[in-house]
Amino acid sequence: MTLFQLAFVAAVANPLAALLPAASSAPVATSSVTVVVSRLASKQSAVKVYFYNVRESFLKPQQYAFFKVVRPDGQDRIALPVQLPHGEWAVAITQDVNNNDKLDKNFMGIPTEPYAFSNNVRPKLAPPQFDECKFRVSGQELVVAIQLK
Repeated sequence: MTLFQLAFVAAVANPLAALLPAASSAPVATSSVTVVVSRLASKQSAVKVYFYNVRESFLKPQQYAFFKVVRPDGQDRIALPVQLPHGEWAVAITQDVNNNDKLDKNFMGIPTEPYAFSNNVRPKLAPPQFDECKFRVSGQELVVAIQLK
């Protein structure tokens, strides 16, 4: 297998692999982060958690670092543990209450399904900025608590 094929297999098997440097570089420090989402609108519908670590790509379609889909399995909150490389991160969350695999919006583009952002930022007239939602991962275990809107 070529080096390219090995890198591709590693990236597909682990979405965070693409964020980490090649094996010849020094290891990247990571820390444990648990994202806790409460006030779920549905105890059955999928919750999508999007992780961003680049300011310019925040909330742009398909430009997140990675995402996870979690099912609440009858609970009114979820806890999602992840390992994140040190640095600044922001999280956006949606809940697909009608299970159509998309975030439904009204005619003005405002989401009609529940959503939330890290730091519990509540945008009024425009989507929030990365700097409003960011948190720092720097070595200690971290809990990011977010209430769904």
